Amino acid sequence: MLKDSTRVQYVDKWFDGDETGSGFANAVFTRLIAKERRFMRIDFRYAVFDGCYLRSCVFDSCDFTGCRFVASNLHGSKFPGCKFDYATFDRTDIDSEVLDESCPPFDNLKARFARTLRTNYQQLGDSAGVNKAISIELRAMENHLHKAWHSNESYYRKKYAGVKRFEMWAKWVGFNFSDFVWGNGESPLKLVRTMLLVLVAMALVDAFVWPCAEYAGFLQALISAPQILLGTKTPTAFPGWYLSFVVALRLVAFALFTSVLIKRFSRR
Repeated sequence: MLKDSTRVQYVDKWFDGDETGSGFANAVFTRLIAKERRFMRIDFRYAVFDGCYLRSCVFDSCDFTGCRFVASNLHGSKFPGCKFDYATFDRTDIDSEVLDESCPPFDNLKARFARTLRTNYQQLGDSAGVNKAISIELRAMENHLHKAWHSNESYYRKKYAGVKRFEMWAKWVGFNFSDFVWGNGESPLKLVRTMLLVLVAMALVDAFVWPCAEYAGFLQALISAPQILLGTKTPTAFPGWYLSFVVALRLVAFALFTSVLIKRFSRR
């Protein structure tokens, strides 16, 4: 049965002083104003902040569980000890320091929190905030996937049992492989390292699997490996399937580099 949520709306209000211990759960704040105010132990659970101006305020030990922040200005505000489980942000100006002081304690919630802030910073064009949120999101996701199949904590063993535990292990392996290859799309340096390892592997194959007079040893094969990978040299001594595999590697490498560059420049 559906019941009235008793949601209270506050439109065009402002705080003319500090606030302590009040309850505003399930409230809707529209164009709320507060500047340089201090809020302590306030219950804001499931509240909606729409077009609010809450600049340079201090929210100490407040509960923002399930809150929505839409087109609001929280620039300069601090959130020590606040709870942001399942909170979402949309076109909201909030300092990236919130990622350092108010991330949820559980890794899956931390990844969700960082993801919504990443999307928010992308909307604002804040590239530094996007990069910071992505870093925290990826680290939290890796920890969550690892705990999902490895940890003996009751929460994980109850939620991820049987086949689900194997699925989480497979996701963890895939996540770490992607991180090693190109930092899950966020590290050009890791992608360069991967391509250098590919060139070394190609040189080993060229020097010892199909040795020929054209490549007198590993060093000569290593020098020629970039030319073979880029397609400027196609030795006839190598089988066709191997050259086709090299072409596939070249296409994948170009695609990954293009993806990383687009991600980086699209944030500027």
